[in-house]
Amino acid sequence: MTQEDFDRISSRVYISALERGIKQPTLPKVDALANLLDVHPLTLLALSYSSKPTADEVKRLCERVVNEAAALQALD
Repeated sequence: MTQEDFDRISSRVYISALERGIKQPTLPKVDALANLLDVHPLTLLALSYSSKPTADEVKRLCERVVNEAAALQALD
C-alpha cells in the first residue's frame, strides 16, 4: 500500500513518521490502521513488538501473551 492509501485516516506526513519510528500511534489509531489493512490490531502490535517479525517469532510472542493472560486471570 502507498501512503496515499491511508489518507482516510491520517496524513502522509503522519504515516511517514510512523514508518520512521518518529511517532507512536494511539490505540484508536492502531485500530484504524488495522481496519484499513484488514487485519486484527493485535497483528500490528505483535509485528511491532517482534525483534524479527518472522512467523515463528510472532508465534512465540503470541504464546507468551496467552500464558501471561492466563496467569493474570488466575489472580482473580
